[in-house]
Amino acid sequence: MRRTNRERSQETREKLLDAARRLFVEKSYAETSTPEIVEAAGVTRGALYHHFADKQALFRAVAEQEAREVAGEIEAKAGSELAPIEALIEGSNAFLDAMSVPGRTRLLLLDGPAVLGRIAMDEIDDRNGNRTLREGLQAAMKEGVIRPLPLVALTTLLGAAFDRAALAVETGADADDLRLVLSDLIRGLVATGK
Repeated sequence: MRRTNRERSQETREKLLDAARRLFVEKSYAETSTPEIVEAAGVTRGALYHHFADKQALFRAVAEQEAREVAGEIEAKAGSELAPIEALIEGSNAFLDAMSVPGRTRLLLLDGPAVLGRIAMDEIDDRNGNRTLREGLQAAMKEGVIRPLPLVALTTLLGAAFDRAALAVETGADADDLRLVLSDLIRGLVATGK
């Protein structure tokens, strides 16, 4: 069966993203060259530049794909059938699970801010992982389960705690201890009398 141009183009893009992710994780962004990416993907240099303006644009696409996958895993485990606090706790557990995928912490929390800048990574996170957190917090506040606090500030600070926990797990910290503390941190937001 003949593939359409769109299908071939999508396949080339996926090959580039897969090869780039693998090399960025193995070697780092700085140590990976575009000729290495092209060779690993089995495509031409022209194909790379047809899909991405430069190596940084390719890295951004990799980071966005990783961030979407994290958000997807959070949403899958923190479903709407759970009570708001339990959904937040399951979401935090899902985040740590998602960030344990080899290379993901490096891509999103270390190289991402260095390559794209903190503002760009915050924008990516705000559309993905922090979006899921913000929505969960907003739902809990709306139901009166947690006390009302400035939503953006609360999301920012809790998101930073989750990121720091993922970095700690990456360097050998006890994930169960971190899950316990994050869970208690979330439970500490419960409105008095709930």
